[in-house]
Amino acid sequence: MRRNIIETIMGGIVILVAVFFVIFAFNSSGVGTVDGYRVTAEFDDATGLAPGTDVRLAGVKIGTVVEQTLNADTYFAQIVLEIDDDIKLPVGTSARIISDGLLGGNFVSLTPGGDDENIPAGGEIEYTQGAINVVDLLGRFVFSAAESGGNEAGDADSKSDF
Repeated sequence: MRRNIIETIMGGIVILVAVFFVIFAFNSSGVGTVDGYRVTAEFDDATGLAPGTDVRLAGVKIGTVVEQTLNADTYFAQIVLEIDDDIKLPVGTSARIISDGLLGGNFVSLTPGGDDENIPAGGEIEYTQGAINVVDLLGRFVFSAAESGGNEAGDADSKSDF
């Protein structure tokens, strides 16, 4: 009977330590929403974005993706971004969807514009570039390398007149 009590206590301690690590990881990762103003951006391809995705400026998280919908008129993905109140984005700011490494997710990268006016709350970022499909690019590279490699090898054999 004493052994069961010790095992139960040890199991409880393990669960408490696991809960502590989950809370610590959540707090230190910067996951969560940013209180601020909202702006929209339309992308031709918003692959990899979901509510909670980071919005970064110069590599620093300044906001999050709040919502994504399909614009029925343009068939573009309309993304709502919540930007920190301390950050004022100038008119002409551009947004790109960038991969966070080969195995990482995507995030929205902002490049500030050069205008003296700022984008107001509820405004729109006009200049955007959608996500780049790395698998598609790799397939194109492999296909073009195989195609050009075969032609160059044939040309090299026919030109050797030493």
